Parts: sequence; C-alpha cells; structure tokens
Amino acid sequence: MKIRFLLIWLFLPFAAAAQLLGGRSSYAFLELPPSPQITALGGANVAIQGNDVSTALLNPSLLRPEMGGQLQVNMAGYNGGIKYGHAAFGAYAPKMQTSFAASLQYVGYGQMQHTDVTGNVMGTFRPVDFSFQLTASRRYLEKWYYGLTVKYIRSRYFDYSSTGLAADVGITFTDSARGWQAGLVAMNMGTQFTKYASDENATLPFDLQVGISKQLAHVPIQLSATIHHLHQFDIRYSGPDLRNDIRIENGDTLRTGGYGIDNLFRHFVLAAQWNIGKYLEITGGYNHLRRQELSLPERRGMSGFSLGVGVVVKKFQLRYARSWYQRAVGFHHIGCSIPLQQWAGIGIFDGRAGR
Repeated sequence: MKIRFLLIWLFLPFAAAAQLLGGRSSYAFLELPPSPQITALGGANVAIQGNDVSTALLNPSLLRPEMGGQLQVNMAGYNGGIKYGHAAFGAYAPKMQTSFAASLQYVGYGQMQHTDVTGNVMGTFRPVDFSFQLTASRRYLEKWYYGLTVKYIRSRYFDYSSTGLAADVGITFTDSARGWQAGLVAMNMGTQFTKYASDENATLPFDLQVGISKQLAHVPIQLSATIHHLHQFDIRYSGPDLRNDIRIENGDTLRTGGYGIDNLFRHFVLAAQWNIGKYLEITGGYNHLRRQELSLPERRGMSGFSLGVGVVVKKFQLRYARSWYQRAVGFHHIGCSIPLQQWAGIGIFDGRAGR
C-alpha cells in the first residue's frame, strides 16, 4: 500500500502543465549541484552508492542510517563571480526506523549597482536565493527505500521577491549482494506563494529522473547512468536560429531533420567512481546536454566533463571537484564532512546505529 501511494505521487506531474527548459522556470538555482560529489558526478545522479549526505538532494531515498551524525559544509565559486554554499546534517532515529536530514543552500550574486533609466547610480543591492530542505527516508521490506524532501524557497532581487514550496519524492531498489542500485525521483514539485511580479507565469524546474549504478565485483569502480527529463523528450534549446534542425527560408521556419539520436543522449549523464586504496576516491562525469548547449562548436575542449577527488577517512571527508562548462569556463567546488557520531556520539538519537 505504501509503494502504491508513493507511485501515485511520483506520476502526478504528468497531469500537470508542461515544464520547459531554457530559463522558463523560477528558482533555477535549485538545479545547481550542492556538493563537490554531485558536481563530479555530472550534476545528476539518483542511484549512487556511497556515504555522502548531500546525495539526498538528488534523491531523498538515498539518505541512509549510516549518514546519521554527518555534518557537511560546501562552497563553490560559480561563473560571473557568483558564490554559493550548502550545509547539511543527517540524523537517524532507530525507534522510528527513519533517517532525517536538514540542509540549507544559499546563492549570492555579489554587489550590484542600482541605476535609474538614464544610468544614474542610485545605490547598490545584493540579490540572493536560498532554500531550506528537510528530508526523511525509510526502508520498505529488504531492498526498497523511499524518501521525501520538502523545500522552503526564498528569492530576492532588489524590489522583486518570491517565496515558494517544493517537494522531491524518490524510491530506490538496492541489491547489495550483486552491487546494483536503481533510483527514480520526481524533483521540484510545488508552487510559488508570492511571485516576483503579478503577471509572472513561470513554473518550478520540475524534473523526473531515473538511474542505475553498478559496483564492479573485482575492480573498486562504481559505474552509473542517469536519465533526466523523462517527461519531456525534446529538451534542445528552442531558439530557431540556434537549432541544427531548423532552417529559416523566405520568412518560414522549416524543420530539416529529426536529430533524434543527439536529443536522446542529451538526457543522459554518465559517471564513474574509483576507490584507490582505503582513503582516496576519484570521480568523473559526463553531461551530454551541457556539452551540446554550452560548448563552442569549433572548440569543445572539456565542456560537459567533470572531475573530482576525495580523501575519505573514518573521522573526516574532504572533497574537491571541477566542472567544465566551456573550454575555458568552469567552476571549482570544495567541501568537507565530519561524522559527529564518530567524534561526539551525535546523530543517532538513542545511540544505536541500526539499519
């Protein structure tokens, strides 16, 4: 009965209005990778097997009891001088058999000038976005997990502000004996309570994703693949002057080809994670949509690729990642995690780390 109820909520978005890409939605900052682990994975992964509490923002059912007590802080220098950070804390309640997490994501766009219509400087202002998330996850039977994340969203750009509420619902199937894990998640289902402008007609950046990961049996490598925007097949940018299959002739817009294979692969994000010894972790990812839309055709370079390294020991985790958007444009992401359960017994409500 619980699984049936969860599936109903997962597929409710199909009955909603279409959600478009290309800057047509509010709160686009929710799609930024909150941690170096997620950045290194290519920005999307709903089935990764690991012990990083930030993965609960990719799929709430990835939150597990062993993440109880984990405190994580991440910082990133984004393009254009934008700075953003993320902090998360996990906990586990054995009596309730439920894992919990709370996290905060903040984006600051720096100081900007306020001018009138003639260009006279009237002062300065600092646009900001932030989201506060609460996550809960439980196990069902032996191999299933299900989870829910609720997000309170606040955004302010000088005199324009907006608040909203969104939710992520996810499930995972885990076969630890064979090293497989599969996940399904519906992200950013919700609404705006207050809009930037009364005539605004934007939606939230909804996404429906499915993915799978495999831990190889004889090599310490985990492979994963994620398919995003399952609800919308054509996710190419809709500008007719920028699309390869569109030709403008005598004022008419003509479609010259389907480009179905390229569009299909734009839904995929591929990643690999290699554990070197006990303490070193190397992660790489490839995002085909990012490469196709952001790279320069004649100079693609490393666009769409991402790379990360992590030092993971019993009482400390330190991770760094870099993601390339264009050949010479990317951003750096760094973060650390401290298992407070190991240091001070914090994070397991009654002191017993059950599963």
